[in-house]
Amino acid sequence: MNDHRRTPTTARIAFGPLDVTFDDSILVPRPWTVAQSTWGRQVLDLGPDGPVLELCSGAGHIGLAAVHGTTRTLVQVDRDETACRYARENAERAGVGADVRCDDLEDAVRGDERFALVLADPPWVPRAGVAAFPDDPVLAIDGGEDGLDLARTCLRVAARHLLPEGAVLLQLGSRGQVDGLGVDLEGARLVVADVRDFERGVLVLLHAGPVPASQRT
Repeated sequence: MNDHRRTPTTARIAFGPLDVTFDDSILVPRPWTVAQSTWGRQVLDLGPDGPVLELCSGAGHIGLAAVHGTTRTLVQVDRDETACRYARENAERAGVGADVRCDDLEDAVRGDERFALVLADPPWVPRAGVAAFPDDPVLAIDGGEDGLDLARTCLRVAARHLLPEGAVLLQLGSRGQVDGLGVDLEGARLVVADVRDFERGVLVLLHAGPVPASQRT
């Protein structure tokens, strides 16, 4: 039986202020997602003190670029061990204090941890469309039937760990997917503050929503 496995090819690219190392066994950093880092930095400049949480962090580039040059600490979570290894290497090279946790999203964050900003770039390709991206690892792009399985998990985690004046900055594939999160947003008590369109996807800014009158103290 032939073994068709091959050694992944390591590469390095410029990503905003960083040089990011990765290999093709994980999702290649998309240049357009520098916009998520840039917007995240703007949100942090206006937001509360506190650390940043990045979910589905991959090689760590989005979160690292958002906090680079600040005193913010960064927690990064991904379930892929190779991605976590590169995230640690990239954080060290960037001089950013990052705590990279290789674990399931809902198990990685301690109950008492709170964050000023939660960044997330979950897999958002609907499962039926994954075959259209043969160069991308399935684990990194398969978002379930409607592409929102991991996005929903990110929202649940973010809602539990967001500071009162904090924000969530989520990447998705389309405005239609943003609309598809309606009930999930209500359950997480998050509201959409802004959506920005880009050639390869959309970025969604969310804040904590009002507490229902029946639950106010």
